[in-house]
Amino acid sequence: MTHGLSRHLLRRLAFAFVLVWAVSSLALLLARAVPGDFTSEMVVEGGSRDAIARERARLGLDRPPLEQYGAWLRAAVVLDFGTSFKFGRPVAPLVAERAANTTLLALTALAVATLVGIPLGVVAGSGRGWPAAAIRGTSVILLSLPPLLLSLLLAWLAARTGWLPTGGMTSATASGGPGDTLDLARHLVLPACAIALPLGATLERLQARALRRALAEPCLRAAAARGFSASTLRWRHALRLALTPVVSVYGLIAGGLLSGSLAVELVMAWPGLGRLMYEALLARDANLVAGCAAAGALFVAAGVLLSDVLQAWADPRVVPS
Repeated sequence: MTHGLSRHLLRRLAFAFVLVWAVSSLALLLARAVPGDFTSEMVVEGGSRDAIARERARLGLDRPPLEQYGAWLRAAVVLDFGTSFKFGRPVAPLVAERAANTTLLALTALAVATLVGIPLGVVAGSGRGWPAAAIRGTSVILLSLPPLLLSLLLAWLAARTGWLPTGGMTSATASGGPGDTLDLARHLVLPACAIALPLGATLERLQARALRRALAEPCLRAAAARGFSASTLRWRHALRLALTPVVSVYGLIAGGLLSGSLAVELVMAWPGLGRLMYEALLARDANLVAGCAAAGALFVAAGVLLSDVLQAWADPRVVPS
């Protein structure tokens, strides 16, 4: 690793720290600035003023906003994000648990999208026959489907056929035995496909355009003139050149997925980070909102860092001096 890349990565790490602090702080302040708080539900349920006042005092909601933020920030420095009002559990392990579920879903979908999208992009970018046209047409259709609609469509197909579970992460009959791995894999298929199909189409389109530009490079034209086969040019040389624009956004895509796929997690009842943030917002659980926002910002920052590393691997010329 060059000194230039090392300094660049250190700057990215500093950026990650600032990003996590800024996003989580802003989420907390906004969650507590909107009218009402976690005890507003007690008003709807007919709770007495004294009971509501005691609950607000117990949760620390009766203190001035800046005082609440100062107490939260001092605790957050040691990774203590407080206690969730809704779940009655410390925020950090709760967010970590849901983030692990989202990570499993996101990495599975990302792996499927990469293994399918990149090779299809090579075929579509270097061919002019019906296979390339079919790939391009399918990609356009998948890119036109919003995640919510695609999730609903896949859930409907699963309900009609009965081949796969329509939601959740495990079956109600799961016993904690070895068979649970297969049960988890069956529950993972639909949400992973709902994410992987449009993502694979995105990667295919990026790869196809990048490959066409790479094949037009003078170095590859010279290699073709020297007698290299079309397959060798396409899969060994052009692919490496064409990966640079793809990997420049790859980490950002990964970071975005790890932050939670709200529509997919809600429709498929997947207990992930996006769904947890939605529940926290509905409950006006400010501590949990801030914890989810911090985790999402951390994943995005990690994605930016991953993009930098992948770019340096694909094309050392982009490494800062």
